[in-house]
Amino acid sequence: MPFVLYTAGTPNGRKVSVFLEELRAVYGEKVDYDVEKIDIARNVQKEPWFIKLNPNGRIPVLVDRAREDFVVFETAAILLYLEQHYDPERKLGFDPVSQPNDYSDMLQWMLWAHGGVGPMQGQGLAANHFNRFAPVDIPYAKNRYILETKRLYGVMEIRLTDRDYLAGPGRGVYSAADINVFPWRVPALINVHQFAGVESLDEWPTLQMWFGRIEARKAVQDGLAIP
Repeated sequence: MPFVLYTAGTPNGRKVSVFLEELRAVYGEKVDYDVEKIDIARNVQKEPWFIKLNPNGRIPVLVDRAREDFVVFETAAILLYLEQHYDPERKLGFDPVSQPNDYSDMLQWMLWAHGGVGPMQGQGLAANHFNRFAPVDIPYAKNRYILETKRLYGVMEIRLTDRDYLAGPGRGVYSAADINVFPWRVPALINVHQFAGVESLDEWPTLQMWFGRIEARKAVQDGLAIP
């Protein structure tokens, strides 16, 4: 297998498995991969052997056996690495030379999601933490992060008006930009938006249609089943 993917059943982990499954649907065994499930509940990602792969102690991590066991960590960096080296037909992205504006669009939405949607919904100082795990009730903190999560959904609603996908010309083209944010709300697995304190997405109908459009893809379903 060309790759080893160290991952877990989290939104960040599933971004990479979905992307790999989309590549496999196009290129076949050239992008086959082994999966090593990391038990984050037992802090396996903090063990010395894993820290050698990723000093930040987080999943996912990708090891590229075909390129001298090159190691890539951070989800968006992994997607961009795979797009650069293993998607020559640009099925999931854009050529930075011949399509510079579309490529920039994709990067902008990937970095927006990486710095906004993920931290707001799932990380320690966000809605999830203050709603579920804080030892005392702090209404200001809960409201602050719930409102910010809703604001971010509103940003996507605006972007997806008259569009099918986040980046690309016309109505957009399915790309790494979409895959990089989609797993934060996967109804078949866990409604992460509810975990973050947002009970319904009815306020953002275009966003809901975008979720459904992506979720219906076979490669997406295959990727969501990993690990």
